[in-house]
Amino acid sequence: MKTRQDYTSKKGNGQETANPMRRRLLQFASLAPFSSALFAQSASDAIDVQKLHTFGLRVSDVERSVAFYQRVFGMPVQARVGDTVCLQIGDGPRFLSLRPTQAGEQPGITHIGLSVRNFNAADIAAQLRANGFRENPAAATQNNPLERAMQFWQVNDQVIAFADSEGLNLQLCAPSYCGDPSGQCENVSPLDGGLMALDDINHFTNFMSHAPNTNQFYLDLFGLQYQSYQGPTMPTVGVGDGKQFLMYVGGAAEGRPTRPARIDHVSLSVEDFTVEGIQTKLESIGITPRNDPANTPPLVHWVSLRMPNRGGAEGGTPEVYFSDPDGIHIQVQHLDYCGGGGYLGEECAPL
Repeated sequence: MKTRQDYTSKKGNGQETANPMRRRLLQFASLAPFSSALFAQSASDAIDVQKLHTFGLRVSDVERSVAFYQRVFGMPVQARVGDTVCLQIGDGPRFLSLRPTQAGEQPGITHIGLSVRNFNAADIAAQLRANGFRENPAAATQNNPLERAMQFWQVNDQVIAFADSEGLNLQLCAPSYCGDPSGQCENVSPLDGGLMALDDINHFTNFMSHAPNTNQFYLDLFGLQYQSYQGPTMPTVGVGDGKQFLMYVGGAAEGRPTRPARIDHVSLSVEDFTVEGIQTKLESIGITPRNDPANTPPLVHWVSLRMPNRGGAEGGTPEVYFSDPDGIHIQVQHLDYCGGGGYLGEECAPL
């Protein structure tokens, strides 16, 4: 986009009332199989997640990626554990972890981490069992994500990990978890010289074989609600503060999945958001405009306009992306973005 547009000039465009959104979300919810006993859990079985807390990247060169993310976001090193480096998000202890690819692996997003209020490993294990999971410590080393499906394992005293029915890998952690199992993370401040002031994790978009099943599963597992609507079959599952969310998109293929789920991208919220401003900053370090939507190499940026038919503003809600040195997709949005309507995507109406 060539013209700088701000919140004041566009706020309210494409605003949708709560009733149409509610109707559409109810229509979507009707696609999920509510008859399944797996989804008939009591409120006491829901895991009380607090916030999106962490995520992991598998990269080809850890130190190169550390330098890149520090240059873009001013993220200090919060912890080093073996060959994994944890970079602080916002004021911490939320973080991004970077670990090197192993033989046969491709760069990508490895897992999503959520903090749990009053974290207690034994209680969480019981809640996972009540929701159909089986404990298996060996699942952590299984290479095929589908082989880990509906299993969980304890990573350390502050983290329990699990894979859902399509092999999507999530971690549940204590709110104080900083990446180091000992809890001895560095007390750091954001570095000078970052292009953007990083506020928080905003959302993850995940590609699934059966999106309706997955949405209902996570509503029940975590006791959450839909937060916004981005298409006939694309609601968002709100987490925590009314801004963060999880998004599960894809088809509705019945039967056992034949390919594992994939975390497509993570979205991060920044304090000073204008499309032109972010593009200018990215280009100042050699990240160039993407030429072909069908081909996204490393170190390019692009904008997707989410139109009213997908819950966006008239003229489009701009969603800004770039690819890192390994081609991993990162989205950046205003800190008020909640996946809804309005120019900034800030207008949401929970179901």
